Amino acid sequence: MKTSTRRGTLLLGAPLLAASCQVGPDYEPQKSELPEAFGSVQAPSTEPISRVTRDPVTTVRWWSLLGDPMLDALVERAFDANLDVHLAQARLREARAARGLAEAALAPEVDASAAYRRTSATVVAPSRKGELAATHDLWQAGFDAAWEIDLFGGARRGVEAAEADLQAVVEDERDLLVTLAAEVTVDYCELVGARRQSAIARDNLEAQTRTADLVRRRQRGGFVSSLDVANAEAQMAITRSTLPGFDVAARQSLLALTVLLDRTPEELEQQLAAAAAIPSVPPVVPMGLPSDLVRRRPDVRRAEAELHAATARIGVATSDLYPKIAITGDVGVSADRVTGLDRWSNRSWSIGPSLVWPVLDFGRVRDAVHVEEARAEQSQILFRRTVLIALQEVEAALVAYVQEQERHMALAEAVAANRRAVGLATTLYTQGQSGFLPVLDAQRSLFLAEDALVQSDRNQATGLAALCKALGGGWEEARPEPTSTDRTADPSAP
Repeated sequence: MKTSTRRGTLLLGAPLLAASCQVGPDYEPQKSELPEAFGSVQAPSTEPISRVTRDPVTTVRWWSLLGDPMLDALVERAFDANLDVHLAQARLREARAARGLAEAALAPEVDASAAYRRTSATVVAPSRKGELAATHDLWQAGFDAAWEIDLFGGARRGVEAAEADLQAVVEDERDLLVTLAAEVTVDYCELVGARRQSAIARDNLEAQTRTADLVRRRQRGGFVSSLDVANAEAQMAITRSTLPGFDVAARQSLLALTVLLDRTPEELEQQLAAAAAIPSVPPVVPMGLPSDLVRRRPDVRRAEAELHAATARIGVATSDLYPKIAITGDVGVSADRVTGLDRWSNRSWSIGPSLVWPVLDFGRVRDAVHVEEARAEQSQILFRRTVLIALQEVEAALVAYVQEQERHMALAEAVAANRRAVGLATTLYTQGQSGFLPVLDAQRSLFLAEDALVQSDRNQATGLAALCKALGGGWEEARPEPTSTDRTADPSAP
């Protein structure tokens, strides 16, 4: 009676003991030394430019800040149809299955077995001066069970590592969505920007053609020489030479979008036929604080998840230093006829614990622990580097975006002044009060200024895309944060 009670106490106490012991270091969330604010954030300004503030950042569907329904539709299409997104989703399913395999190591394993064997033996019988043949049938069926008790937490550390790996894959997919939204926005702005540049070149070519006609009439009247005609025609040819380059740039941007959206060029060209205006940036862009990057940027979150997984694998390797205890058992029946398998009297069973403990491995296990420790150290360094890169990307994008606002204001003033200069130079030339060179210079300067202003419009929109990408926004709606009750969506759910 005492032996039976002691055995039951051990069997019941083993899982409790296993639950209370986990070798290896426990993971602690990382803390980074970050500045209190981004260095290029502007103070409130009355200038008519888009400014950035320290207000809480809003990066969900940031592309909608540009106010272009066509762009909204393209980004949504990319989230659904992009082939890299489909590939990332397949990797996510693989990671979920890998976590399931790690969790299965905590549960007992039960196998069913069945076998049939027919044997024949020949026996020499001296008394009968011959041989006797004997044939036997053997039918067997039963169950085998094995359960390795996770006494030191190696399997649970494996589950922890698999969950962290899954979280890293989730963040990989989110990082892809952030990049994808920015790439679609940039390619779309490049497309409409090239079209806008082509339209401005054609408008300037039309104005220069009218000026050339005026010069030809004055030359036929004997008021000017053929030199003015040659200069006017040369200016027209230079402007006309820019048109193929704009058409090539627009086509290349269209083809880039076809890859991102998994569409044929013909389909996409029909959809974007009416797209001609460059999206305008909002008047205010909230930036938030540098500490928000750690919680929002998927690459930073992925780096921390990889560090978590590497830390957990130290425990997996450390558990090999300790004994492995398993409980195995089997129950079955055997008979010489299949009808005898239902007789309980033909049963057999066994149950008992087993222990395996590496006694002499010449340091293999300890070296494996050192390997995982070194990998965890590398992951921690990579995490710190990822945070620094995130800060650098935000600051670089922020400086470029803010400075482009100043450049845009100056270019707008230059375009207005050049338009007045063209009008005045043309009037003076028509009245014979000046030569043709001022008209030529004014038209050339106007074309260059208008083209630069279009480029600045495009740079503002693409700069906003780069800034929001650096801030790590855009994945929240496409792949929202998992709820505590959604275990499928939440890779870290217990």
